[in-house]
Amino acid sequence: MNSMDDAVILGWGRSAVTPLGGALSQLQPHEIAAPVVQGILQRFGIPLTAVDAVIAGNAMGAGGNPARMLALAAGFADCIPALSVDSQCCAGLDAVALAHGMLAAGNADVVIAGGVEAWSRAPVRLHRPRHAGEAAIAYDSPAFAPDPARDPGMLQAAARHALTAGITREQQDAWAVQSHARAVAARAHIRDEIIAIGAATLDSYPRTLEQRHLTRMPVVAMSDDGSVDEASRQRHAVSRIAISPSADGAAFVVIATRDAARRLNLHPHFAWRAGVSVGGLPETPMLAAIDAAQAALARIASKIDDLWGVELHDAFAAQAIAFCDALALSPAQLNRHGGGLGRGHPIGASGAISLVRLLADMRHAAPDGAIGLATIAAAGGLGAAAVVERC
Repeated sequence: MNSMDDAVILGWGRSAVTPLGGALSQLQPHEIAAPVVQGILQRFGIPLTAVDAVIAGNAMGAGGNPARMLALAAGFADCIPALSVDSQCCAGLDAVALAHGMLAAGNADVVIAGGVEAWSRAPVRLHRPRHAGEAAIAYDSPAFAPDPARDPGMLQAAARHALTAGITREQQDAWAVQSHARAVAARAHIRDEIIAIGAATLDSYPRTLEQRHLTRMPVVAMSDDGSVDEASRQRHAVSRIAISPSADGAAFVVIATRDAARRLNLHPHFAWRAGVSVGGLPETPMLAAIDAAQAALARIASKIDDLWGVELHDAFAAQAIAFCDALALSPAQLNRHGGGLGRGHPIGASGAISLVRLLADMRHAAPDGAIGLATIAAAGGLGAAAVVERC
């Protein structure tokens, strides 16, 4: 058994995030993830033979074991175990927390963990007929709660919360504009965290948005609360620009025990302070990131003001605004170089991408001892968060 605070992060990296039909659209999950993993090991001088296990989050693969495909494609020995995780949007961050658990249990010394999504190659989904002669029924998204009344679509859940919390469309659109602007301004800054795969060398979705762009954005969701007048529901509607677009991408980190780092003569850049997974109300799934962040801070007896930086995968602008309000967090502290709104949402990878973004920013600018938090929410009312400390 290893001490729970014994884990360190030796390396990290990610692919570019590209929209559906973009530069990564012809690749299967392992074809996106394998070059990322190989690039991380090469960049940080970590021998392939030092890795004891591979854990990969994936949400759209519809079965199989993407982690095993990745491990073999990346060149790991046949004997290396590989575990795939599906907690939807939380999967990439949950994978790293599970890797930490393997270290703490003494079942591994070095694990590479994160997430990958090849949404462009996701299988066509069909419900098998129950009776002979019936046709299969196509669906885009599975159920995330057994009671349909507790399982709103993610867009509808965001629109309901925007109305309930008084978050206007203008506020949401303004947040999205800021996310894009930060991402555009940071293109050169983030280049060294991205491992190129063919022509995919930079996040391709961020753009400079002007008012004329916003006025053309259609409404994609509006609260279905019939007790509220139409004008109010329109005022708090969710527009196309205020949601994180479907995307392809991957991100991974190498987490290890301190003894393993010493044995391999590798420098630990960060200490792993906490990783939590929580459940919340299925009706308001995007708010579970708030619960996860609070649980992670409680785990290390810290306050939000103690954090050097915070990365939230903001699937919705209304989510980011609610997160800042609940935690009394300044918008300037959140997603310094743009979040999911300006980057895209490769579901099973998004939590790991937020963690990689945090690590890269902290390595550039944070002093020793600084702590940072990455967090994400998922369909069904799940949340995940991780806290790291700069070594």
